[in-house]
Amino acid sequence: MVALSLLGPVAERVPEVERIAVLRANALGDFIFVLPALDALRAAYPEAEIVLLGAPWHAKLWRDRPGPVDRVLVVPPADGIRHPEPDEPAASLDDFLAGARKERFDLALQLHGGGANSNPLISALGARVTAGLRTESAPPLDRWIRYVYYQHEVIRYLEVAALVGAPATTILPALAVTDADRTEAARVLGPARGPRVALHPGATDTRRRWPAERFAEVARELVGDGCEVLVTGTPAERELVDRVVEAAGVPLRPQVGTLSLGGLAGCYAGCALVVSNDTGPLHLAAAVGTSTVGIFWVGNFINTASPLRGRHRPISSWTVHCPVCGVDCTPGIYPHRPGDGECPHRDSFVTDVPVAEVLEAARELLRPEPGAP
Repeated sequence: MVALSLLGPVAERVPEVERIAVLRANALGDFIFVLPALDALRAAYPEAEIVLLGAPWHAKLWRDRPGPVDRVLVVPPADGIRHPEPDEPAASLDDFLAGARKERFDLALQLHGGGANSNPLISALGARVTAGLRTESAPPLDRWIRYVYYQHEVIRYLEVAALVGAPATTILPALAVTDADRTEAARVLGPARGPRVALHPGATDTRRRWPAERFAEVARELVGDGCEVLVTGTPAERELVDRVVEAAGVPLRPQVGTLSLGGLAGCYAGCALVVSNDTGPLHLAAAVGTSTVGIFWVGNFINTASPLRGRHRPISSWTVHCPVCGVDCTPGIYPHRPGDGECPHRDSFVTDVPVAEVLEAARELLRPEPGAP
């Protein structure tokens, strides 16, 4: 029997579920998008243990943090699963699977992508029922839904949760901020010297990076408005952060390597606004309840931008051709079909987003009109 929910059909719940495995072992933003699906599983199976098959950073983030994840099992690096973290010791996937099978999972969900590499891993866990996503070339699970590129990531994973009887309880990712997060942020940053705004100019994919000089221009204007401006970045983005600080020509507060991921959550929770490229920290800021201005390439806008406008302003670039060679880089609906333009260049696709539009959105969120949220 199939019931209907706000988002569509929901299968019957699986009986006598004590332990659920969920594979989602990639980056920060990717993980934020599965939080509503995890919330749905928690509501549908309140007595079950939810075990995230993730990376070492997931284990650190979920240590003593309230939320739908009870425990993290670190899955070893493997093709199509995840890359190794710096200084991570080698581990065997065969040994991991042997140990995971002893857990006797009742459900195993693949919330990790198209399934070419991840569906075999999920099947190898030996769970009573498996469910997940599948491209046409990926092996099937017991219950599956087609992976189609253009779909909002949050809805994509909620549809998988519905396959095992877990209807959506929210479409908004939310991450709890702990006292330890806030204490770390306060120790590093001290009291705010005005409305605190964080800029994040980095992104792993350089095609998603708005020019550093434009972040600097936004920073200069916001400092002139009386804001305290932080510039956050990973250690690999230190040079980029330094470029923003130098180009701004006004006092900014760079934060590179000063905060743990939990501390960054505490930092963003204490900000009035975060302005960022489409990358993990932008989605983290939204998940901890902070207003955001996000700079998106149009394809990513469809898949990852927040649907809310009361406190979020995603701004889209409409560039679809590589600025170097002119190839149409718009993915097809199905990953293997014609139209999946790809080229070796990694120049920014978001340079057409004007500074004026970002500033207008930032100021509107910082100084809402009467009656606005």
